[in-house]
Amino acid sequence: MGLFGQKSKLKTAAPTMRVEKVVMPTKPRPKPMPSTSARTSSTHLSIPTKLSPNPRASRPKSASPYPSSSDERRIERKRKAVTSTPRDSPVFGNDTESEDDDGDPFRKRMRRSDSRLVDVNRKLRHKKAFGDDIRKPSIIHAADIASRATKCPPIPGTKDDEVAIEVQYPSRCARERYELVWQKDKIDAVKDILAIIESVAETYLTDADSKAFIDHNTSFRRQMERAVSEKYRDISVFRTALDSYNTRLLELVENGTVAKNLDRIHHLPSSLVSLILTQVYDRTVAPKVEMLTKYEAGSDNVYGELLHPFVTKILVEQTKMTSDQVFIDLGSGVGNVVLQAALEIGCRSYGCEMMENACNLAEAQEKEFRSRCMLWGVAPGRVQLERGDFRTNSRILERLKEADVILVNNKAFTSTLNDALINMFLDLKKGCKIISLKSFVYDNKTAINDVATSILDVEYFRYHENWVSWTGSDGEYYISTRK
Repeated sequence: MGLFGQKSKLKTAAPTMRVEKVVMPTKPRPKPMPSTSARTSSTHLSIPTKLSPNPRASRPKSASPYPSSSDERRIERKRKAVTSTPRDSPVFGNDTESEDDDGDPFRKRMRRSDSRLVDVNRKLRHKKAFGDDIRKPSIIHAADIASRATKCPPIPGTKDDEVAIEVQYPSRCARERYELVWQKDKIDAVKDILAIIESVAETYLTDADSKAFIDHNTSFRRQMERAVSEKYRDISVFRTALDSYNTRLLELVENGTVAKNLDRIHHLPSSLVSLILTQVYDRTVAPKVEMLTKYEAGSDNVYGELLHPFVTKILVEQTKMTSDQVFIDLGSGVGNVVLQAALEIGCRSYGCEMMENACNLAEAQEKEFRSRCMLWGVAPGRVQLERGDFRTNSRILERLKEADVILVNNKAFTSTLNDALINMFLDLKKGCKIISLKSFVYDNKTAINDVATSILDVEYFRYHENWVSWTGSDGEYYISTRK
């Protein structure tokens, strides 16, 4: 209709659709999670910072008596042997000819830097390992654990007369016996030997000498890797390369090169510490690990382990221990942390445990540890393991007065035992550090908590995934300093 109701003469245009392109701003991508080293941050307990554990699609069942840090439930898990590499398959596999420097242990070693403080008082060379006579330390040989006699099949392609081999260590000690066999959850001879060669080259030899051992192209290690690969599979070549390694290393030991190089360094790489401790564990605890699954639910007598990276973080990076200090583990289990402190730091290291099975395995580990340290030519700190209740053990109570760092894995301790520990801490010297998985200072107003608050400054931290034996999740721990 037109104006005032008149009929419009104008034709209405057909409707058209208008299309406009609109540029929508893209959402910023989420920032990547910080690296594991950055995620371990500290804060005072007055402002606790809790990070939620990373969810996993599937978790291995935990048999530990300890509650999981994600759901605090008690579920069963058998503690498997701690190994430097997974043992779900033998070492032989697809061979690679990649020339990537990142896969070259020789070049990685040259590029590696270490920001660790130098402990000039630490003397690494074992006095008895480099004499004129060949020493025969009483070790448990790998062949005693994994062999045809223990029902382990030979590596495919290995003839009967090729199975038995021997490996030279960087000392004047007799060689260790191995057999070229493989079975899941047993010592993998090939992986063990390759790890030994790499550790020897990286720790005991100069850059020039180490090239023959771990160079990516022509070294003894590389020849062995190729010899057991699916592409080549020639055990005779593996044995020839091993013989060449043994001969050359013994020459460097006998002409004084290895001892001289050990005198020039003051700490062991964490990788070598882990390898030695794993060798000890695999030969003593792992074959009898079922002994550790027996515990009394709801009591203080439960078992769980802090793994090598966690202990290194605590002792090396956070408390910065040195060889002239004293470490004590209250509730030391099979002695893992006590031995690691003695080896990695070189300090006097004490432990006390009351569970009989754990004590028996700890004594077996300590014996093997002493022999195996000589085999590797290194001198650990003094180790002393005590049986009984640390609340009443007179030797431990006396040592507490001179302790610099104390570990209390109190994840499953009762409140009564934790309160008793606070009274023990009254005798600690000023500045002593206490590492625990539960805080000794809490919000409830009680007389014993008032004591803890008055004598301890507490810091809160997170440990990373796969740093403890009872769960794959991350969790919390505390470092308390005696005021």
